[in-house]
Amino acid sequence: MAYYHSSYGDYKSRRRKKVNRRNMGILLIVLLILTALFGILVYNVFISNNVWTEQDEKAEIIIPSQSDFEQLKTIIYNKGLVINRHTFELVSKWLKYTDNVKAGRYLIPAGMNNLELVRLLRSGAQTPVQLSFNNIRDIYQLAGVVSYQIEADSTELVRLLTDSAYLSYLGYNTQSIPALFIPDTYEFYWTTDAERFVMRMFDEHRKFWNSSRRAKLEELQMTELDVSVLASIIDKETNKDDEKARMAGVYINRLKVGWRLQADPTLVFAAGDVEIRRVLDIHKTIESPYNTYKYSGLPPGPICIPTIASIEAVLNYEQHSYFYFCAKDDLSGYHAFASSLTQHEINAWRYRKALDQLNIKK
Repeated sequence: MAYYHSSYGDYKSRRRKKVNRRNMGILLIVLLILTALFGILVYNVFISNNVWTEQDEKAEIIIPSQSDFEQLKTIIYNKGLVINRHTFELVSKWLKYTDNVKAGRYLIPAGMNNLELVRLLRSGAQTPVQLSFNNIRDIYQLAGVVSYQIEADSTELVRLLTDSAYLSYLGYNTQSIPALFIPDTYEFYWTTDAERFVMRMFDEHRKFWNSSRRAKLEELQMTELDVSVLASIIDKETNKDDEKARMAGVYINRLKVGWRLQADPTLVFAAGDVEIRRVLDIHKTIESPYNTYKYSGLPPGPICIPTIASIEAVLNYEQHSYFYFCAKDDLSGYHAFASSLTQHEINAWRYRKALDQLNIKK
């Protein structure tokens, strides 16, 4: 009887162990399945590529200041950058980016995962803008060109650059302010506002007028403003850089002997009509401090924002005996230079004849 009970007990024990092993096996399989599912979820949410860009090139997004997460999503989704929107939003919430959107310009590479994308946007590590301006007529055109490339508001830029108190603080006035700006390409963050743009240009101006250029100012017995004014006239006279130093020499010769500059572009500026192609005698009667046919010396301010090429042409002007020039009759854009009035009148007659043949009256 005892033997029976012992055998039965061993059987039950073996059966329990077998059931336990089976249960453990099932539990292990379930855990493996859950782990695999969790791994797939993590991979899909965090690790798998979730950014698509056209032709696998970096895509630019611009997030304006004061944007919230909803506005950010609209910007990104309209670009078609995010493949799975739900996982992107999950990661954004997990990394607390939804309440921490940073403005700026960002370049988004193709193939980023959600973790990489959100970390980039959350870091605020925006990609700088290469801001360029050249051949600028006035501060109004400058404001438009700048505001197209960075966030600085064009209206605010114009307000600053016409505010006499602010200009006085910078050392300028409404006539001289174009001389502040040195046309070039500069690196800016897109979020730069109007005042920070102006102050950066103030710093760049000081860097441009280094000791070498200041030494040339002393040789010329001119100020920075004088050079900028004369350079602006040369910019409007010719777009041929290789004759600018010669043209600068003509004007400096006139200034040295006390002649009036008699620069046609100053009459166009005084008339306020940029469409004028042919300066007439009537234009020479305009009452304006910019009328260099009526008044001696330099005008009170630049007639455009002068280019570096023209500034350098003035600083390194060609020394010669020319006092006159006019456009060549081949209409190439180059000029014929003369030392005598007689030769100049011949050159001018040839040019007028060329204009008449093209029926250009104004």
